[in-house]
Amino acid sequence: MRQITDTGRLLRDFGAYLTMQRGLSVNTRDAYRLDIEKLLGWLADRSEPLRAVSDDTLREFMADIHDLGIAPSSQSRLVSGLKHFFRYLAAEGYLPDNPSQLLEVPRRSRPLPEVLTVAEIDALIGECDLSTPEGVRNAAMLEMLYSCGLRVSELVNLEISKVYFDEGYVIVYGKGSKQRLVPMSETAADRIGEYLRSVRPSVPVKLSESHILFLNRRGSRLTRQMVFTVVRTMAAAAGIKKNISPHTLRHSFATHLLEGGANLRAIQQMLGHESISTTEIYLHLDASSLRTAILAHHPRCIK
Repeated sequence: MRQITDTGRLLRDFGAYLTMQRGLSVNTRDAYRLDIEKLLGWLADRSEPLRAVSDDTLREFMADIHDLGIAPSSQSRLVSGLKHFFRYLAAEGYLPDNPSQLLEVPRRSRPLPEVLTVAEIDALIGECDLSTPEGVRNAAMLEMLYSCGLRVSELVNLEISKVYFDEGYVIVYGKGSKQRLVPMSETAADRIGEYLRSVRPSVPVKLSESHILFLNRRGSRLTRQMVFTVVRTMAAAAGIKKNISPHTLRHSFATHLLEGGANLRAIQQMLGHESISTTEIYLHLDASSLRTAILAHHPRCIK
């Protein structure tokens, strides 16, 4: 068993291992080194040698870190650094085994997204001036964001040929160029139809953009920033005080579907989420509806 006589040299060798063998960035390497130094200082305060560290020792250390109020993201990085460090010590013969194998990464809490009510959605779209070409376009655009739950990137790249009015759906290319079918409401179809009839023909369309549905007045596709500006301008005009973005309409789409009784798997497919765990955040937004459903249908609650 190799002796640990110089922790400074040990940390330098560990840093070289992270860079040369694990391929980690300099920033990650330096962050891990600082985290290991925290552990070494904690062990020194307890007069406990590094060779004596056990899984219980590491759990106690992480409990102290948690009690200090360290953010979950920083705790997760700390656990990752500890695992790398003790794996290295065991592989190099400094320790008989790796005490960090059972150390768990703390769960990160997800911030709940802002959601608009149906009345706020109506007020937002109602601020679009339908007497102007931009107002007609913006109303159609906002309706698509809400009615179909589109991402901004999906909206600005939506193609005319992918809108099927008779069938009532659109084909969307999401993350990773994955294609999905999304049902389109009659309201959204009417808004888009009006835009295509009364506005689109008068736009000086660039040949390279002729297949794109939503264009600016110069015939180019909208930028993400332009969509952000439209949403926030309309929200301010409608007196909505919430901090919203185009993604808020997507969150509202999913939440209102859940409140209306749609199952989580269907919402996942319509949003284009790869994992159902991404969609499960909307369960936390609908506590009142879930309580109502339990009271109405659970056998212990029915009188």
